[in-house]
Amino acid sequence: MIHSQIKVLLLYILSVNAVFAQSDKFTISGTIKDKKTGETIIGAIVRVNELSGTGTTSNEYGFYSLTLPSGKYNFIYSFLGFTQQDLSIELTQYKIVNISLSENSTQLTEVVVIAERKDINVTRTQMGVEKLDTKEISKIPVLFGEKDILKTIQLLPGIKSAGEGNSGFYVRGGGADQNLILLDEAPVYNASHLLGFFSTFNSDAIKDLTLYKGGMPAQYGGRLSSVLDVKMNEGNNQRFGVSGGLGLISSKLNVEGPIQKDKSSFLVTARRTYADLYLIFSKDKEMRKNQIFFYDLNAKVNYKLGEKDRLFLSGYFGRDVLSVAKTFGIDWGNSTGTMRWNHIINQKIFLNTSFIFSNYNYKIAFNSGNNDFSVTSKIRDWNLKQEFQYFPNPNNKIRFGFNSIYHTIVPGQITASEASGINEIKLQDRYAWENDVFFSNEWNATDKLSIIYGVRLTSFSALGKGDYYSYDANGNVIATTPYSNNEFVKTYVNPEPRLSASYLITPVSSVKVSYGRNIQNLHLISNSTSTTPTDLWVPSSKNIKPEIADQVALGYFRNFKENKYEFSTEIYYKDMQNQIDYRNGANTQANDKIEGELLFGKGRAYGLELFLKKKVGKFNGWIGYTLSRTKKSIDGVNNGNWYAAKQDRTHDVSVVGIYDISPNWSLSAVWVYSTGNAITFPSGKYSLDGQVQFLYTERNGYRMPAYHRLDIGATWYRKKTATYESSWNFSCYNAYGRENAYNINFRENKDDPTKTEAVRTTLFRWIPSISYNFKFK
Repeated sequence: MIHSQIKVLLLYILSVNAVFAQSDKFTISGTIKDKKTGETIIGAIVRVNELSGTGTTSNEYGFYSLTLPSGKYNFIYSFLGFTQQDLSIELTQYKIVNISLSENSTQLTEVVVIAERKDINVTRTQMGVEKLDTKEISKIPVLFGEKDILKTIQLLPGIKSAGEGNSGFYVRGGGADQNLILLDEAPVYNASHLLGFFSTFNSDAIKDLTLYKGGMPAQYGGRLSSVLDVKMNEGNNQRFGVSGGLGLISSKLNVEGPIQKDKSSFLVTARRTYADLYLIFSKDKEMRKNQIFFYDLNAKVNYKLGEKDRLFLSGYFGRDVLSVAKTFGIDWGNSTGTMRWNHIINQKIFLNTSFIFSNYNYKIAFNSGNNDFSVTSKIRDWNLKQEFQYFPNPNNKIRFGFNSIYHTIVPGQITASEASGINEIKLQDRYAWENDVFFSNEWNATDKLSIIYGVRLTSFSALGKGDYYSYDANGNVIATTPYSNNEFVKTYVNPEPRLSASYLITPVSSVKVSYGRNIQNLHLISNSTSTTPTDLWVPSSKNIKPEIADQVALGYFRNFKENKYEFSTEIYYKDMQNQIDYRNGANTQANDKIEGELLFGKGRAYGLELFLKKKVGKFNGWIGYTLSRTKKSIDGVNNGNWYAAKQDRTHDVSVVGIYDISPNWSLSAVWVYSTGNAITFPSGKYSLDGQVQFLYTERNGYRMPAYHRLDIGATWYRKKTATYESSWNFSCYNAYGRENAYNINFRENKDDPTKTEAVRTTLFRWIPSISYNFKFK
């Protein structure tokens, strides 16, 4: 089936090529790079001066292609923050023109929030997409002073934090597990350190960050709500450089340079926290035995094999360790690897082949008396991705290809010593094979109307070896069916149509609309409000059907004062099928029959997003507001009535301001406000065998208190020369000491047992931070 779909796509492409081919047209193509570092530039603009509205942009590997009638043209190559380059070229044959752009020193003191063309928000066909400059992220104050891309994107409309100091996030009503997070194309299943207080992404290793909130391009799939596509730096192929930073809680080091100048380069970035080192100063001897730290390592090498070929190898390795006096410990981590080959087939067709590995696992160890045992779990993927990009003419950009992933899920294994009183348990491993073919075309229909249309066809198969169970309406097992190794248990095939359109009302305003269907076949089993290291992933099976989301969105985009100000408003509605929740009193731990504890139903999410941003100048920043609701209706929960999902928040506000006082000083502040999470509180209590039991009636029928805080920061650029620069960053998280509720528990009043009191737990008040950053160039 997959091969037949690929043949259909290839025949379609060849037919399109025949239509567009004309003898008096020629193609100019090449790669656009940063002259200083040799890094390819994503989204660089190529315009033709003589043909108004004709041009293109470089793809995610810096490649561009433009087919024009024969003639003499003035080509303009530009990218924000770089000096424009003009070339006069007589196009009478196919030409390869590689471009190296230099940084514009006159713009170094300007703050730029998004490193693309100034009116990209208006002219871009895609809606619901956000891009952030990693240089800008460094100025925004965050918890512990560690710049964090995941916490920064939570300040954008439609994206909500999963909790106090947490790197998990919700997008347009979706759960934290419904975000596809990619690092150099490899999926990252738990993108957090230290229980969510840090993200796995070291900003010094990041080149590009793109978040799709809706209407995702057809090459992405596997999650319902969003795609966060993160690409690592390639390394400087011109000169060696060392940079890093020292903070109160963590330090990092970045080394890069050429292996062979102009042809190959490497990058190694490492980071480690050392909160555990402070424990040695504790007067409590037992406290000194505790451990709490994480480390991560990013590495990448690339090699130019020839004018048409380039090879990349990249990897990420991260680990968290948390232990208490050697009696309890948990360590978890991700490892990813990507081998990517770029090949220019001809001036119009670009090929990318990727072999991808991803692994996430955790281990929990207990050592108390005779109770000596450990719990382990993991999810591992092997992935082959093949993609073609075809540029038939200036008005069409075509992508097509396929993706094949083999999933191995070890849901849990309990091992114990011979002296332990704990019984060993081995849950059955689960296997799945996921295949996708996709096609999309970005079509400039007229000077004002542009359309991206496409489709993704997904095939997901649950595989043996193992026993699969059938359940009755109460979740009891009624039949067991054994399957042999790699035997097909159940296969789901689903089409995912995608459509986005943009109409340019005026040169500074546009209206956009999008529709997209997304399918998710891996599901997270978690009772917490956000992802935790011990959450369990389960695949679609005979009982668990693929989750489906259909989202429609409409937006208006407007720029003011020569693109210095941006305004946008988007409304969306998302209909979701096969949503998952739990039976009352569900047992989700070490349960081989976990599917019997699950209930299924439907969901809906809708909202309004407003965004006002000032992009350049000494003072810049943005204001974002989201008005939204997210609800579920599941048989067996709240009598089948609609109820608020745990990530439902009516109001969400973020205000970000950055002010450059001088070339040496920059001030910043962030204020956030949100409605409290939906939560289940007890509605009453009763006595059973002399013990007080709380009565829970309505699922998520109550609210946590509203959340708000102010963060402030300052950056001092101490020294900057041609070969060295350094800076100090000062920040304070929760500057006015708001005691936001992390959780609320209920207990009997000690003085009057007939009364019940609520106890609020608060995590952070007035967290000051300081860090020092340096760079040898």
